[in-house]
Amino acid sequence: MTRKPISFFIHHQGRGHANRAMAIIRELPAERPVSVLCARPELFDGFDRPIEIVPLPNMIGAPVPAPGLFAQPTPEIMHCVPLGVAKTRGTMRTILDHLDDADPALFVVDVSAEIAMLARIASVPAISLRMHGDRLDPGHLGAYQASVGLLAPFDRTLEQEDTPNWVRDATCYTGGLCTTVDAIPTREAARAKLGLDPTQEIIVVLTGGGGAGTPYAPLTMAARAVPNALWLVLGPTHREGHETDFGNLRELGWVAGVTDYIAAADVVIASAGDNTVHEIARVGRPYVCAPEWRYFAEQTRKAERLAEVGAAVMLREWPGALAPWRKILDAAKALDPAALAALYDSTAAQKAATYLERMAVDLWSNETPISTQVAQGAGNDAPPLLSAA
Repeated sequence: MTRKPISFFIHHQGRGHANRAMAIIRELPAERPVSVLCARPELFDGFDRPIEIVPLPNMIGAPVPAPGLFAQPTPEIMHCVPLGVAKTRGTMRTILDHLDDADPALFVVDVSAEIAMLARIASVPAISLRMHGDRLDPGHLGAYQASVGLLAPFDRTLEQEDTPNWVRDATCYTGGLCTTVDAIPTREAARAKLGLDPTQEIIVVLTGGGGAGTPYAPLTMAARAVPNALWLVLGPTHREGHETDFGNLRELGWVAGVTDYIAAADVVIASAGDNTVHEIARVGRPYVCAPEWRYFAEQTRKAERLAEVGAAVMLREWPGALAPWRKILDAAKALDPAALAALYDSTAAQKAATYLERMAVDLWSNETPISTQVAQGAGNDAPPLLSAA
């Protein structure tokens, strides 16, 4: 029997959304057709599973053509809906045309509240990916209500206390989903591989590709605060032009084998991106979480939750003096590494794929409708379908 496809809308900011989608798609049954709609189709170059790629116009930041259109207020039920933007129309038209042609069993939206609502208007069942943050506004809650299910690629332990029960009941928590699959070496083996001193204290500072980079000036203070430690900075940095470099502070830029550096570290300082959190949890190193600015305070709320469960020390601002840096590192070293390690689940991508496949099958069957379970809650603490998957 020919199966309906599962279609994915993938936001193109950074690489995290695309990498997560590929990890999940790999676990779907080979006979399930898959299509991906994205404004950066090159993110999927070399992907090792046959999928259909549908390029979308890049509508983010496209100019509004007239002041009168620009002056119109945004409805509370929406987040980013400028008027008169041709690329926005083109994006919505391409999505609707594809959904009409493909007739998918599911449309997985990672992430956009408007597109989840568009799917409901177009009579297509959508699964919305959930992220941390202040998301109790009408736009997010409307998208959740418009979806047939919700997928959280993190452990239930990290759920925010203000999340409504009906949202929790509609959510499949996969456990911490990390897209990195590199082997995890011991601390000693990692240092030997990287040519690092086996006895020196090493602090690894890590940032991803979704932001402006780690601010470099505070790191120069850190290098002064702990001069006997080697500070290795991975990924981009942001300089203000007045920094003084120090011999124990090295910028390495983008590196291959991030897992090796995390494994070699005594402490890791990193942002609160989904994959970054779970990369560190996967290796199990003391973690100082330095949230970057994101819409809806996504990383800030996640960092707060990590600190609340004892998985990380939250850096609310970059220290500008020596003593705070020493205090922060001491606090990180005092953490129980088991609290962070418990947030990673090596089977998270498989759980997500199992959930999507079951939804794709059961929604179109003639048995008891899933929609009743999702709308009213599962009736217990188990996420819909996951306990039976």
